[in-house]
Amino acid sequence: MCGRYFLQREPAELARHFAVAGPLPNYAPSWNIAPTQAAPVLRRHPETGARHLDLLSWGLVPHWAKDASGAARLINARAESLAAKPSFRDAFARRRCLVPMDGFYEWQRRPGGGKQPFAVALCSGEPMAVAGLWEGWRQPDGAWLRSFAIVTTASEGRQARIHERMPAILPRQDWAVWLGEAPGDPASVLRPYPSERLAIWPIHPRVGRVEENDPALLQRADAQVPPELDDAPVY
Repeated sequence: MCGRYFLQREPAELARHFAVAGPLPNYAPSWNIAPTQAAPVLRRHPETGARHLDLLSWGLVPHWAKDASGAARLINARAESLAAKPSFRDAFARRRCLVPMDGFYEWQRRPGGGKQPFAVALCSGEPMAVAGLWEGWRQPDGAWLRSFAIVTTASEGRQARIHERMPAILPRQDWAVWLGEAPGDPASVLRPYPSERLAIWPIHPRVGRVEENDPALLQRADAQVPPELDDAPVY
């Protein structure tokens, strides 16, 4: 699963990396993005085909929902059941997006009890492009709430030693199929990301508190972990 992530790159840098057109949203860097918070999401305009970067709320509210109270529960969508789950199937068919992030956090259960948090980023230092779904829901006052969920896949290799699930990271060659810019089966691009391309290192447990949000969250923590789960941070 994915319950927290970080994004500190400026909008202009994301626009260059993802070939985004149009005005860019104004957002502050965050080292601890949490559910229900607003974050930049890359969507394809259905008429012009242009890529746009917009701020959406993390936690999907289906267009048919009676209220938005379930958003905090729909932050992740399992790749294996997107076409079957009522909460996700419409968005999977028509409203797929990319969620830019510099990396994400995951917690490993320890044999003696408790959990050890890890930061995960690309070894290349590039931003991640994670598969997402988005929805629009009309609020009682008539305003639109636009929200998103992060698609997850099974983990493999070193990442699987931390948690069995992980965000569905898409390499550049798969972006167009997922966004609907190119023909192809979008489900076919949802697969475990090679763990040898990921930098993984232990961090301080304070990342679990939403109010903690500073660059020091990415510093390596003094924790007893296997060497293969303690790469040099890329930041």
